[in-house]
Amino acid sequence: MSKSKLKTEFLNFLPHTNCSFEDNELGVWLYQINCIEFMDILIKKYPDGLFDLIFADPPYFLSNGGITCHAGKITKVDKGKWDKSKGVTQNHEFNLEWLSKCQKLLKKDGTIWVSGTHHVIFSVGFAMQQIRMKILNDISWEKPNPPPNLSCRYFTHSTETLIWAAKNSSSKHCFNYKIMRKLNNGKQMKTVWSIPASNGEEKKFGKHPTQKPIQLLERILLASTNEGDLIFDPFSGSSTTALAAIKLNRLFVGCELESEYISLSIKRIQDSISFKKKNLQLFGSMV
Repeated sequence: MSKSKLKTEFLNFLPHTNCSFEDNELGVWLYQINCIEFMDILIKKYPDGLFDLIFADPPYFLSNGGITCHAGKITKVDKGKWDKSKGVTQNHEFNLEWLSKCQKLLKKDGTIWVSGTHHVIFSVGFAMQQIRMKILNDISWEKPNPPPNLSCRYFTHSTETLIWAAKNSSSKHCFNYKIMRKLNNGKQMKTVWSIPASNGEEKKFGKHPTQKPIQLLERILLASTNEGDLIFDPFSGSSTTALAAIKLNRLFVGCELESEYISLSIKRIQDSISFKKKNLQLFGSMV
């Protein structure tokens, strides 16, 4: 399906009641809705799949009253009700449910990336195997600037794991090998990525407790999608995935439940679109 045809179909189908932001010219749609409910709507319309790539940063279930260090100060690890654990069994059932729906919404050659700490990522990997996704790689995202471990009873947590998986074993997934090699100074890119956490500029409109750096999302999209591809983020948060999609000429659909992060997302998306359109006008006038 062409980019223009896809846009037209979305305009005719996607629900507008929960749409918090849309830019039909660039192809950006953000919804305030529960991701399970939203995916059920899409599955009925697109039973054979819709998305080229899904990036998911689900709840880590680590808001358990612990403490951490942020900006040199001791703070509680309490991200919100959405991040509280309901127990191992219910947490895994939730991961299995949303992953199963994501699998149905992937095109036959589509892939999914899921980010998480040890609190959730092993459940995610097991759920992927249960529904017979094909795990392609596990990436260790190493943060050069992690907060210190205050208890001095553990190693300092400095990584998150990203699992990259195809819809199933028959999928012929997209991997832009040459682009990744070029980004890595002509060498094959390995599965340990050293990328700093989000900086102050990326948080100028506010912050999300698990906000991902745009450099990380850009690398993911460059590695496993092409221009015009349709990206979905079921846990959009502050919408870093949307910003990367806008910059790299991909289409984006996301959903987020919390009003606070919808407002933050809209500010970030509007700023990114404004920057992109100014550049298009500037370079267009130079041609």
